[in-house]
Amino acid sequence: MIKTTEQVLYTARTHTTGGRDGSGRSDDGALEVKLSTPGSNRPGTNPEQLFGVGYSACFIGAMQLAGAQLGIRPPTDTEVDASVSLGKTDGGSRYLLSVALTVTLPGLSDAQKHQLVETAHQTCPYSHAIRDNVEVVFEIV
Repeated sequence: MIKTTEQVLYTARTHTTGGRDGSGRSDDGALEVKLSTPGSNRPGTNPEQLFGVGYSACFIGAMQLAGAQLGIRPPTDTEVDASVSLGKTDGGSRYLLSVALTVTLPGLSDAQKHQLVETAHQTCPYSHAIRDNVEVVFEIV
């Protein structure tokens, strides 16, 4: 069941041309990127890289919110490394994504780390958007 937004907090507006070999920009000028197909060795980034950066940044924010709820302060040097893989399924007829997030939370106990990651995964908008559709695995260090 699709949930309806009750309160819009922010709307990003972008414009993209040329698909994976084009370019994209935000309406406020904060982002302007040249795009290239993964593995093409041409200048530019690709949607999987952009997704990885966006998901990682959002996940760190979700861990900060989770920490406030749980009484656990995430360290200032928290890091998330994302591996976003583009693959095929159904005998090669469909494309899909999979994600591996390596979460580094120095100075916390293993129990605190797991509690933060599990709570953040339930509240992160990226996690919510891809839940039950994209495989996400975590490595917590």
